[in-house]
Amino acid sequence: MRQCMDADNLHKRLKKIMGQVNAIDRMIDEDVPCENILMQVNAAKGALHKVGQIILEGHLNHCVKEGIEHGDVDKTIRDFAKAIEHFSRLS
Repeated sequence: MRQCMDADNLHKRLKKIMGQVNAIDRMIDEDVPCENILMQVNAAKGALHKVGQIILEGHLNHCVKEGIEHGDVDKTIRDFAKAIEHFSRLS
């Protein structure tokens, strides 16, 4: 799986998201207005969605491409459809 994605980029993005989530946790303790917390929740949600997009794109460009070229085309398409379904549930 690592070959189909830029692991360093994903790790950097995930560390930033973890920082955002920790900041949200602190905001709750500091009695920050709800609107401000919700803006930060939305920012973290958007960043996590982008991570999913990057993983899905890497999956398409590597795993799906390889499966179509060298494997079982029907199974590859079914698996990709499942991946899209799982990702779209998260949005």
